[in-house]
Amino acid sequence: MSRLLDSAFEIPGTSYRVGLDPIIGLVPWIGDLVSPLFTIAILWQAREMALPRVVQLRMVVNVAIDTLVGAIPLAGDLFDFAWKANDKNMALLERHAFSSRGASAGDWLFVAGVIVAVLLIAVAPFAIAVWVLNSIRFIRY
Repeated sequence: MSRLLDSAFEIPGTSYRVGLDPIIGLVPWIGDLVSPLFTIAILWQAREMALPRVVQLRMVVNVAIDTLVGAIPLAGDLFDFAWKANDKNMALLERHAFSSRGASAGDWLFVAGVIVAVLLIAVAPFAIAVWVLNSIRFIRY
């Protein structure tokens, strides 16, 4: 399923592969809603195989990034051609499925980086508001 969604077809004259996910994503509304539904199977398999929770979280974040950025008209469609969340998640599944090792430092670093980025995005509007209010207060008429 991962290959079908992200890398089933080779673009002639290149070594670049594309799947149905970015093609379906070109259909307004339907594409942005349908393609994440297919990724649930990969996430479900990771849960069934008891992959480390941080790896499962990393897989969910890959899908969330694909879904959120993919919802942006035109830019999101171009992003879908490059991000390939399903291939990333399948690689994570294969790496952790048949080994007894835990999550790697890279998995933890990725998840921590996403958490920091989300916190910065959440705090940014407040910091900007405080800066603007302080700037206005110091302007003398």
